[in-house]
Amino acid sequence: MTELDQGLRDELDSIVQNHDVVLFMKGNQQFPQCGFSASAVGILGQYVDTIKTVNVLERPDVRAGIKAYSDWPTIPQLYIKGEFMGGSDIIREMDEAGELADALGVEKKTYDDVSIDITEGAVKAIADAAAANPGLPLRLEVSPRFEYALHFEAAKGNDIKRTFGELNVVLDPQSASRADGLSIDYVTEGEQAGFKITNPNEPATVKQISPTALKAMMDNGDAYVVDVRTPAEREQAVIEGTHLLDASLEPTLMGMDKENTHLVFQCHHGGRSQQAANYFLSQGFKNVYNLTGGIDAWSQEVDATVPRY
Repeated sequence: MTELDQGLRDELDSIVQNHDVVLFMKGNQQFPQCGFSASAVGILGQYVDTIKTVNVLERPDVRAGIKAYSDWPTIPQLYIKGEFMGGSDIIREMDEAGELADALGVEKKTYDDVSIDITEGAVKAIADAAAANPGLPLRLEVSPRFEYALHFEAAKGNDIKRTFGELNVVLDPQSASRADGLSIDYVTEGEQAGFKITNPNEPATVKQISPTALKAMMDNGDAYVVDVRTPAEREQAVIEGTHLLDASLEPTLMGMDKENTHLVFQCHHGGRSQQAANYFLSQGFKNVYNLTGGIDAWSQEVDATVPRY
């Protein structure tokens, strides 16, 4: 196992001692980046609203070092009040045994007041499918990434139950914690038909913006546009009014109003800027955009004087 140097050991000591609940994981609480980390976040969310997370994908030294520090080979790893608890399997076992609430010093949240709505059209469409699954309720699952699943499965002891006419719906507590206000409709558009799920709890996502729409935003002073290309590329072609993302710009961005700043990312064709946009979205920005087609599309649709390369 990796040898742990004293500087990193001191840093890890500080993290676990200065926060009541610390989860070393892949991703963060809003955007888990592996199934085990997502499971741990989901379980902890039944007890506490916020936890201190350390994204080991951003810190290779911590990713290796925490394994030596805890003498535990996998990620995620949970510490409560300075004490190492274990990984995702241990967290689940503690939850099922009622030990996690005691360790955290809180009561497990209940979701009896969670409100969901299923329209008459959706109930009818589900009833047609239920004919092949007589007696089984519809299970609604909402993952930590707000991915949805609908299938028929027997109810479990800790499920939250809702009834819509003759349709019975069940949710596990983790799904219920993300479902308050959710609605399910059945919509038809042309020859296409399917379920439409609307959930006010979904986190913000990166919005795609066309060159012409971005031009209008910039003209109104509503956009801060970040160029994520290399300095050499920027010398070849540039959109006036944009800012090159380098080591000096990132602190400036992090100091901006994350609720109200309209942050737009731009590259050559839109791939690198999408990755950058995803990162800043994970840092808490609510209005994040990616320029569709990048500067190449800008040259074709907005300003032909910008060279194409």
